[in-house]
Amino acid sequence: MSLISDAPTSAVPPSSAWSLASDLPETLPALLRQAAARYPERAAIVDGAVAISYADLLARSQAVARALMALNVQAGDRVAIWAPNLHEWILAACGSHAAGAVVVPLNTRMKGAEAADILERSGAKVLFCIGDFLGQYYPAMLSGQRPATLEHIVVLRGGFQPGAGAPGDMDWNQFLEAGAGVPAAQVAAREQALTANSTADLMFTSGTTGRPKGVMSAHGPTIRAFSTWGRVVGLQPGDRYLIVNPFFHSFGYKAGWVAAFIQGATVYPEQVFDADKVLARIAHDRISFMPGPPTLFLTMLAHPGLHDFDISSLRVAVTGAATVPPVLITRMREELGIANVTTAYGLTECGGCATVCDPGDSAETVAGTCGRALPGTEVRCVDDQGRPVPAGQAGEVLLRGYHVMQGYFDDEAATREAIDADGWLHTGDVGVLDERGYLRITDRLKDMFIVGGFNCYPAEIERLLAAHPAIAQVAVVGVPNERMGEVGCACVVLRAGVEISSQELLAWARANMANYKVPRHVLWCEDFPLNASNKVLKRELAQMAVARLQLG
Repeated sequence: MSLISDAPTSAVPPSSAWSLASDLPETLPALLRQAAARYPERAAIVDGAVAISYADLLARSQAVARALMALNVQAGDRVAIWAPNLHEWILAACGSHAAGAVVVPLNTRMKGAEAADILERSGAKVLFCIGDFLGQYYPAMLSGQRPATLEHIVVLRGGFQPGAGAPGDMDWNQFLEAGAGVPAAQVAAREQALTANSTADLMFTSGTTGRPKGVMSAHGPTIRAFSTWGRVVGLQPGDRYLIVNPFFHSFGYKAGWVAAFIQGATVYPEQVFDADKVLARIAHDRISFMPGPPTLFLTMLAHPGLHDFDISSLRVAVTGAATVPPVLITRMREELGIANVTTAYGLTECGGCATVCDPGDSAETVAGTCGRALPGTEVRCVDDQGRPVPAGQAGEVLLRGYHVMQGYFDDEAATREAIDADGWLHTGDVGVLDERGYLRITDRLKDMFIVGGFNCYPAEIERLLAAHPAIAQVAVVGVPNERMGEVGCACVVLRAGVEISSQELLAWARANMANYKVPRHVLWCEDFPLNASNKVLKRELAQMAVARLQLG
């Protein structure tokens, strides 16, 4: 069963936001020029004391492009960015695109060897890098393992240490000065040579299941997908968009500042998630729009001083990037007061977004699904033989459409494994399509564990447990068991001031789910290990559970 999103699939007629905008630019530099013409005086970015208008954003990005060309960056060269959410990150990316280069975002949690591996494999010629951050001087982390192809490191902020790198390294101001002699016409020529199919970025997957692979994505599909995404979820001109999701991830980059610039919103970058700071910033800056993974909103809800902050300006929240417990949607609306809460689904290999809920969908649909496919996208669920399964039956989620990646960088074998001969991207996610074509993600294929012959999907069990009033957060992992092979272990963070015993929680679970799904162990946790995108690190959590239960 192939479901094409252009056909009506919902009892609620889709809003006009689902139609394709007629005036979309084909490239990201053209998008910036369009936004500067439409909203020249409006703030594009507010980063602390720095406010950058759309006109100034264009001018500063052009200056970055000229400086890159002065460093002999050619069209198609790779330029890496290794920094937290800063306005300089956006300027570096926009300038790289204008110079015809390909942006390579690096995860700020990477160690030196991990970053060096990606820099070497991508052949990055220039690295934009934070200086002092999280107790480290980031350029020094490459000491002794810096690839020969990396000619320059530009330290954005955080203190430049000349002796810690190579002679060609420089700080942000020195870098910009280097481009003063490059004519603007040369940048314009680079921009004009770009097309919708030109590669815009090379984003390396997280590597939790092996060595990270570089995903190549083009300019045009990014603009088309996130124009629709922004209009459907309710991102409006003039919105104040707090971006906590890291820029090195599609959620902070493409569903973040790219979507904001398409709609004419103002970006407020946030370097790391801290509930106190985020709540205070929402109140102080009157933030109106803030997506994030479920963990972010669960942490806000668990904050003991939540009601001390005026967050009434927060109008829209979009969550995704992990399975969403239905109870979370209700709590976000009722306890955080967010009128428009919706969900979406995507992965790096499809540009970051494949499905999204419409604001006109019922609360039950928003809580129980991640929406229907974007126009021009097909979604199907298949069994282990690749055969489509009926509506309501779980299978691997496959995607096909304009925004599927161009392929994995320098890895044709992995590309052929991920995208079959008919153009279907095999996501590795398990999902269910209903009769309307709405998708519900149930888990990752690799996260599944088997209890006495029964397949158990942690996300399904987590959704059921999350309904318990004592639970603030829950993550379920499989752990070894001599008799059953594997059993579930529920790692639980309780709501403030609430107490419950393991026996009481397990008794409740037995009354609310099939016996084979009921966890055999409960571990009480203060928090969970998270990556920089605020996703729970299930592998680390499983190792911790095995150690605490002394099962090793």
